[in-house]
Amino acid sequence: MLGGVDGVVTTFAVVAGSAGGKLVASTVIILGIANLVADGFSMAVSNYLGTRARQQEVEQQREDEDWQIKHFPEGERKEIREIFAKKGFEGDTLDKIVDVITSDREVWLDTMMAEELHLSETSARPMRAAFVTFIAFSICGLLPLLPFFFGTGDFDQTFCASTVLSAATFFALGIGKGRVLGKSPLISGLQTLGIGGAAAILAYAAGYLLHVVFAA
Repeated sequence: MLGGVDGVVTTFAVVAGSAGGKLVASTVIILGIANLVADGFSMAVSNYLGTRARQQEVEQQREDEDWQIKHFPEGERKEIREIFAKKGFEGDTLDKIVDVITSDREVWLDTMMAEELHLSETSARPMRAAFVTFIAFSICGLLPLLPFFFGTGDFDQTFCASTVLSAATFFALGIGKGRVLGKSPLISGLQTLGIGGAAAILAYAAGYLLHVVFAA
């Protein structure tokens, strides 16, 4: 969702800036595609590096916990006892929980990672995160440019079509984001549409001002 929103924001900003700057349709297509490829790649790489860094952090913490279990088993065993004692377990039940967990090294490690450090290895997939980001960015970011590929030649009409298509995409992505996050789809859709609209207005104003300055 976020990759898709960023794709539409950045590409439609190019379209709006080009419209404000009175550029021709062919220039909009060139700038839009160049922006789509470069920014999509940049976002994918950034997502990969961020996710990989998180993955490496989890791996390092697991290695540290493994070292502590190996060299200070009684201290780590005591920590397991304290963790489950805080959950309300006591007496023989607590003793049995500690014995079962510490009898399996992997279970012991998993428990320390989850209960003490609150870290998980299951969510870190750098390549998948990068690929999904690039695809979502590229597909959604291409939508504002479609009217320029199949337009009638009238720039104003093509720009209006691009605006309507972009607005619909912003709203749809916002609704999807709201549903995923358990928020109001309508409010999330309107918020995303408002953010995209604000970015487009700023881009259009910048393009218009630059046109006035350099065309004078």
